[in-house]
Amino acid sequence: MRTARPVIVYALMGVVGIAAFLYPFWIPQDALPANAHAGTAPLIAAAVAVLALVAVGLELRRGTMNGATIAVLGVLSAIAGLLRLLDLPGGGSGIFFLVVLAAAAYGPRFGMLLGLGAMVVSSIITGGIGPWLPFQMLALSWMGAGAGFLGLLSRRWPIAIEVTALAVYGWVWGFAYGAIMNLWFWPFQQDGGALSWDPALDAAGTLERYRAFYMATSFPWDAAGALTNAVLIAITGATLLASLRRIGVRLRPVVVMADAQPESTTEPQPSR
Repeated sequence: MRTARPVIVYALMGVVGIAAFLYPFWIPQDALPANAHAGTAPLIAAAVAVLALVAVGLELRRGTMNGATIAVLGVLSAIAGLLRLLDLPGGGSGIFFLVVLAAAAYGPRFGMLLGLGAMVVSSIITGGIGPWLPFQMLALSWMGAGAGFLGLLSRRWPIAIEVTALAVYGWVWGFAYGAIMNLWFWPFQQDGGALSWDPALDAAGTLERYRAFYMATSFPWDAAGALTNAVLIAITGATLLASLRRIGVRLRPVVVMADAQPESTTEPQPSR
C-alpha cells in the first residue's frame, strides 16, 4: 500500500488537471464567467500544490527521494525557469528541452514535479502570474511525465537513437502544449464567430471547430517552438543526459549493512 500511495496521488493530480481543462464544456453557457477561470484558477492551483506536496512527502517517507533529490529538483526547476527568459528564434522557449531531458534521466514522477516547479519559477521571474498559471503548470507537468516514461524505455537504446526519440518527443509536444493550453480560455470565447465554441455542437463538431481555431491562431507559433525544442534536445541531449544520469546514480539511497558484532568469548565474571 505504501508503494501505491504516491502513484495514487500523481494519478489524482492528473485527474484534477483534466477536469480543470474540460469542465467548462459541460456547464451551461450562460454560467461561464466573463473572465476565464477568474474564480476557479486559485482553487486549481491550491489543489495541485497540495497534491504535489503530499506526493513529495510520501516519496521522502518511502525513501525514493531524499534531501539531495529535492535539492536537484529545486536547482533544475530554477534553471528551467530562467531559461524561459531566453529570446529564441520564432518565440521558442528554453524551458521545455531541459524538462524533457531531466525527466528522461530521472523518471516520470520527477518529471511531473519538475514541470510544476519550473513553471512556478518561470512565472515568478517573468511576472506571468494569472489565471492561466495552474494550467501552464499542469501542461508542463504532463510533458515531463511523458518524457519520464519515454526515458524508462530509451535508456536501453544507443544514445544517438535515444536523443533522436527525445527530440521527436519535444517536437510533438511543442504542438501539444499549445493545443492543450488553448483549452483554458477557448470555451469562454463566445462571440458567435466561426472559431468560437458552440455548446450546441456535438463532440465531432467541437473538435473540428477547435482544429480550425488552433490552426488559425496558435499553429505558427507552436511550429516554431516545436522546432526549437527538437534542435535544443538534439544539440545538448547526449551531454546533458550523461551528466544528469551520473548525478542520479549518486542520488540513489545506499543502505550500509553493519557487520554483526562478534559474540564475546570472555568468561562471565562471578558475582561477588
